Amino acid sequence: QVPLVESGGGSVQAGGSLRLSCVVFGPIFSNYVLAWFRQAPGKERDFVAGISWIDDSIDLADSVRDRFTITRDKHINKIYLQMNSLNPEDTAVYYCAASTTNSRSADEYQYWGQGTQVTVSS
Repeated sequence: QVPLVESGGGSVQAGGSLRLSCVVFGPIFSNYVLAWFRQAPGKERDFVAGISWIDDSIDLADSVRDRFTITRDKHINKIYLQMNSLNPEDTAVYYCAASTTNSRSADEYQYWGQGTQVTVSS
C-alpha cells in the first residue's frame, strides 16, 4: 500500500495559478511513476502529468504542456503540480497516483489519493 495525500486545491479566477502537492507515505521504489490525473463532472479521469522517480523524466498532456509543470522533492517524497494560466476548462478534481508502469492510462495506476478540487471561474 502506498498512501497518497493531495493538497493545494481551491478556487481561482481565470488566468490565475495554483500549486498542488502530493505527499507519498511509504516507500517509493525506483521504478515508480508518480502522476497527476483530473476528472471533471461527467467525464473520464484524464492524465495531466507524470514524473519518473528514477530519472526525473516528465510527461505532460498536450492540453497543459505550456502551462503546467510537474516536479518532485525526493527527500520528502513529494510531488508538485504548478498550474499557471488556469482557465475554466481546468476545473476538476485532481488526483495523485502511483504506478510501476510509465503510462497515461488511469487503469495502470495502482495507488490513488483522495483528490483535491480545483475550480476556475471566468
